[in-house]
Amino acid sequence: MDFLTPRRTRSLRPADAPARDRRAHHPDLTKLLGWKAMRAEADIPGTRWDEERRWALRMGLTGADSIEDKSIPTFARGELPHYAGINTFLKAPYAEDVLEVAHYDATVLGIPFDGGTTYRPGTRFGPQGVRKISALYTPYNYEMGVDLREQMTLCDAGDVFTIPANLEKSFDQISRAVSHVFSSGSFPVMIGGDHSIGFPCVRGIAECTSKKIGIVHFDRHADIQEKDLDERMHTTPWFHSTNLPNVPAKNLVQIGIGGWQVPREAVKVARERETNIITMSDMERMGIDKTAEMALEMAWDGVDMVYMSFDIDSIDCGFVPGTGWPEPGGFLPREALALASKVAAEGLCGMELVEVSPPYDTSDITALMGTRVIVDVLGSMVAHGTLGKHKAHIDKPVSIPHGEFEGRRWSNAP
Repeated sequence: MDFLTPRRTRSLRPADAPARDRRAHHPDLTKLLGWKAMRAEADIPGTRWDEERRWALRMGLTGADSIEDKSIPTFARGELPHYAGINTFLKAPYAEDVLEVAHYDATVLGIPFDGGTTYRPGTRFGPQGVRKISALYTPYNYEMGVDLREQMTLCDAGDVFTIPANLEKSFDQISRAVSHVFSSGSFPVMIGGDHSIGFPCVRGIAECTSKKIGIVHFDRHADIQEKDLDERMHTTPWFHSTNLPNVPAKNLVQIGIGGWQVPREAVKVARERETNIITMSDMERMGIDKTAEMALEMAWDGVDMVYMSFDIDSIDCGFVPGTGWPEPGGFLPREALALASKVAAEGLCGMELVEVSPPYDTSDITALMGTRVIVDVLGSMVAHGTLGKHKAHIDKPVSIPHGEFEGRRWSNAP
């Protein structure tokens, strides 16, 4: 045989090879996720993608005569190209009229606030950073077998108008915005901002329901002391959240806590309130599946809904340098995504992604990780049929007045 001729001519696909040719030490590829996911994609509809292309041609004009792909418009609209366009999260529709959020299964809202930061500021630019890099993604996940465009509806309502010099006024604005989205029935996805926003976000949901809420919190820091530097900073959200009458402290589960940045003041409060802490070492010893199982059991014990708070600094700072308080020894990205997905599979009433700080980011990798957490959480709920589970518990919806206006902004159109 010519030494240039490949020696292996048998297919690696078991179905294509006679039994005598299959190597005993190779797994049956039909049992692997890659094989199953390839076939599962055929069952996902493409209706919304076709609609997206027709919309782009209507809004952006048909392309030049030399363009062979007639789905390409003259002006960039929608998902493609990833490097162009005005970015919302995942290039989802912009709900400029926030009354329209009721038409969507989930609503992204940015919270550009870092007035609760105690070390290095910059997370007020977090929503912009996450939206920018989210353009890199498509709505389809191969392994999950989920296409968010086809299987759910999503919009971006823009940013909450926060007040940089005033925590309490900003908190009031945040709670008001979150309560509006939650009351509409849409699933609220908050992009921070520093972790101080955890309290007003939970408060915004809690005031719309009489039901009890548990919290699963991913972080390296406990964030449950009463005050820091005499204020309600990003180290204090869970003290004030668990003071709310329908947010029991016993249903606060904190995963990944540890290292040299957990103040003793926070540990004392956690002990007094009998909250639940699973350290990074605990997770390593028990494994991802058992950790998720325990977290869900404790968070859901006697409550009706669970809220997720994901601090990007829970991931080892070698992977997420762009954060306000970096800490070594955190999750590996795969661990964090697997845990978040397993917790989300049971259904959530809201989620926040906090502490992405673009001024300290390198090549947008921290913002990209934040994007990935959000889409994995949404994808997990879609895959398990739990997105929208919270709607049954909205028994005290708020109604917020809006201003009156007729006409079009910056336009000569009648």
